[in-house]
Amino acid sequence: MKIPFRRLFTTFASPLLAGLLAASVLSAQAAQADAPHSIRIAVPDLSAGSQPSAGGVVDVLRSQQLLEQEFAKDGIHIDWRFFKGAGPVINEALANGQADFAYLGDLAAIIGKANGLDTRVLSAGVRGVKSYLAVVPGSGIHSLQDLKGKRVAVFRGTANQLSFASALASQGLSERDLKIINLDFNAANAAIAAKQIDATWGLSTLLSLRERGLVELPVNSRDLKGAGSTQAVLLGTGAFIDQHPDLVARLVTAQQKAVKWLRDENNRKAYVDLVASTANYPRVILEGDLAQENLAHYFDPRLDAEFVGLLQQGVDLAAKERLIRRGFQVSDWIEPRFLDAALQQDQAVQAAR
Repeated sequence: MKIPFRRLFTTFASPLLAGLLAASVLSAQAAQADAPHSIRIAVPDLSAGSQPSAGGVVDVLRSQQLLEQEFAKDGIHIDWRFFKGAGPVINEALANGQADFAYLGDLAAIIGKANGLDTRVLSAGVRGVKSYLAVVPGSGIHSLQDLKGKRVAVFRGTANQLSFASALASQGLSERDLKIINLDFNAANAAIAAKQIDATWGLSTLLSLRERGLVELPVNSRDLKGAGSTQAVLLGTGAFIDQHPDLVARLVTAQQKAVKWLRDENNRKAYVDLVASTANYPRVILEGDLAQENLAHYFDPRLDAEFVGLLQQGVDLAAKERLIRRGFQVSDWIEPRFLDAALQQDQAVQAAR
């Protein structure tokens, strides 16, 4: 007996469609089960107050809740983890699987990679951050050459150490010409204010000591034509990137909203106000530090030839100064595909307007 085609189709299609639907549901449930409950982001805490702050894109992301809004619909919590111990402690967290992403200065990121951490550079964070030489008033120290044999505080294992090595190298010097003392920024500031050391190499917080007459600032990295400036990066762990490339893409795309806001000169005052209130820094310090900076260049996220070149110079100098055992090629470290996609999406949106 012949079975009508329509009946034959219905007989076999119903269980087939049911099976496909069930498979689709199971697949969606599996994907949801594989999604992390939180995204853990490690950041150095540079705040001088009670609430954490890292400046730059981190403070904008947190104040505008951009990542939280992006992942709220998935029930994924953004877990910001601030570390006073800066780079060395963050590298430990990455090594122990306690962070998925990190905003780090160049040396700490380089040391982690050189020591075998599976990290990838997803975007530039900031480029060309000024560093300053602070000296005891009346010390007679007017240049880096005058530091020979002097007691100088440097925060080892952080971008501050690489920055200082770069500044010294530009003048034909190295740490071996000085008496280096390892102190974090707060301890170094206290030590020089108490005249327990001759000098320290640090960031814009030293401007507040100058305002109080506690230090003189004879040299900064701008005076050295950029030698001694620092860079920062957004890192992702290889494990997270390989397992959740879709989440990485969304995070980098959401970050672009903060980056665009930062690079807009119309937001300069609002940015200074934000960091001043968050980090408890005097507003005048932040204004002075950023006064000569082109924000569009300063916060440029691209992993372009300039930025990759700066990172490679850092790797090569770190190897030469034995801050790492061996160098490596930055071109093998960067992972620009997520940022490139986010930038292309921005361009498409602009073109459509």
